[in-house]
Amino acid sequence: MLIVLLALVIVVLLGAAGFALHVLWWIAIAALVLWLLGFLLRVGETAARPRRRWYYW
Repeated sequence: MLIVLLALVIVVLLGAAGFALHVLWWIAIAALVLWLLGFLLRVGETAARPRRRWYYW
């Protein structure tokens, strides 16, 4: 009985980790898209001021 419970706990933990990793992949893709948009789209373009990115780091 202990082996069955241990196997069930391992399956639940691995399932939760797989779901979390899947969600983290989507968050990483969204962050990459936002970074690329910030790199390509620049804010504050005027003749007096140089081109700046929308983030400051």
